[in-house]
Amino acid sequence: MDVISYNSRDSFYKNKFGAVPEGEKLRFRVVLPRSFSCNSARLLVRKDDEEQFTAHGMYWAGMYSGDSEIWDIELSFKESGIYWYHFGFGSPWGEWEMYNDSCGVGKICAPDEEKNEWQQTVYAKSFKTPDWLKGGIIYQIFPDRFYASGKKKKGVPTDRILRDDKNALPYWRPDAEGRVLNNDYFCGDLKGIEQKLGYLEELGVSCIYLNPIFEAHSNHRYNTADYFKIDPLLGTKEDFVSLCNSAHKRGIKIILDGVFSHTGDDSIYFNKYRRYGDGGAYNSKKSPYYKWYDFWDYPDNYRSWWGFETLPEVNEERREYLSFVTGKDGVIETWLKLGADGWRLDVADELPDVFINAVRRAVKRTKPDALLLGEVWEDATTKISYGSRRKFLLGKQFDSVMNYPFANSVLNFAREGNAEAFAREISDIVENYPPQALNVMMNHIGTHDTQRAITSLVGESCENRDRAWQEAHQLLGAKAYLKGVKLLKLAAAVQYMLPGVPSVYYGDEIGMQGYKDPFNRCFFDWENINYELFEYYKALGRIRKNCECLKEGKLSFVSSVLGCTAFQRVSEREAVLIIANRNEEDIYYNLPSEWQFSEELLCSAAVNEAAPVKAMSAVILRRSFD
Repeated sequence: MDVISYNSRDSFYKNKFGAVPEGEKLRFRVVLPRSFSCNSARLLVRKDDEEQFTAHGMYWAGMYSGDSEIWDIELSFKESGIYWYHFGFGSPWGEWEMYNDSCGVGKICAPDEEKNEWQQTVYAKSFKTPDWLKGGIIYQIFPDRFYASGKKKKGVPTDRILRDDKNALPYWRPDAEGRVLNNDYFCGDLKGIEQKLGYLEELGVSCIYLNPIFEAHSNHRYNTADYFKIDPLLGTKEDFVSLCNSAHKRGIKIILDGVFSHTGDDSIYFNKYRRYGDGGAYNSKKSPYYKWYDFWDYPDNYRSWWGFETLPEVNEERREYLSFVTGKDGVIETWLKLGADGWRLDVADELPDVFINAVRRAVKRTKPDALLLGEVWEDATTKISYGSRRKFLLGKQFDSVMNYPFANSVLNFAREGNAEAFAREISDIVENYPPQALNVMMNHIGTHDTQRAITSLVGESCENRDRAWQEAHQLLGAKAYLKGVKLLKLAAAVQYMLPGVPSVYYGDEIGMQGYKDPFNRCFFDWENINYELFEYYKALGRIRKNCECLKEGKLSFVSSVLGCTAFQRVSEREAVLIIANRNEEDIYYNLPSEWQFSEELLCSAAVNEAAPVKAMSAVILRRSFD
């Protein structure tokens, strides 16, 4: 069958691309050869929480060409949710059905063939996300490892190891009892971040995402000890307010990390080691925090995060805990009022809907334009946890999530050059996510939970390798490093042009290396900045700032084949086109007529009917519609 029967990504077949709001009328259109002698057509739709498909009869709508005909239907979805659909047809020779070929195109399937439905995401009509993040740049900081102001601190616990050797690796070897304590600190602090705001402004940063800053007795601070106190090594509440005020004067927002699925066992709430006196859930059933936790055999047998006894899990649906986090003068409200501009929720798929809904209400009640971001590693529209499909991006929970699917696609393309897979994976997410969420998605290519970007691109795989191996291979060889710089620049250019907001993990922009935790969490190497990379990131930042189509412009692929991908972002006033060449040879990319002789923004390439693109690099073109 030569004719394309259906393509969900082509407005001829489906008049509205991707996710739609409740009540939006959609037209579905299929094209069939006359030789099929189709005498009936139907659109079969199932809401995600329903078992049966509902058949909607389609109408014959005329001829498409001399030997093809059109069947269509208009339909609207009244409730937000995920819907699945395919098509069914009748003919004198029997019934047959058409499914998704995994690229949005219709495919007639045999009865025993694997079948893929099309997904239709429907979101709340009221869904709105913060405008201030669109077109911006996020910079993620692991607070202990960015910059130390030297300001003297008060109340620092004596069981912490304070490191002066800023260029050394973090400690990771177990102690005599086999425990990795994570108790060595490089003394980065909030004042240090404030002193480096000028540096971040040079990069075009518009939002800082801080890993946990509250008092906790490990250097990563994901084992919270006191939600209302800044960790003493990071400074004070006054230092936090000062940082927010100084950042806001430069047009930079601050997002905090909310770790609410568990606390530390060494905390004011659980207090296993009596650091905080005689109180705490571990020491008394009369503690106001006792009901937060689930004890099976009091006090030593309790529910903990992934079995780590140092991280006792809380019951997020308990009224007392909900009030503590989301109520009046609760954790969410307090820090937003002090100057924070949003929250990132750790392990979001392990938080129940009741809790996420309450957090959203608290965030938007306190500061309506604040951002609520979730940590989700998969497609957030199809994620299943707690035994059901999650509702993260339907307009009533998160504004956006950490975009791991994009990260994986960008890194895989830069490593391997499979342009076809890149286009397919990116298109899937763009089609599934509501545009409001997509435009504020946290598009990273490295975080505190992953390898450093440059190491991921050219380093030997560390899978099934222990920390001793990772430490021994922390630094790339000279040849691999030079190639890594090229591929990181390529990956960053793609990252910065995709829908959403690029997120830079501190130090990636200067070429810092490292495998997984803790080797990806070294102190920022201020003495060894790779200025080639740094200047490149600055150039990308200027492009982000000067191209308004990168805020909400629609994405479409021009081509994606043979190790080269080209896609454009288009708004009413302008468009940009990136051509990313993963091949290890220079190419000339023949341009569509509308892009010929256009302005090149990134590397001053001379563009005529074709654009020269060096090996393992990218060019970015711009044209205006004014």
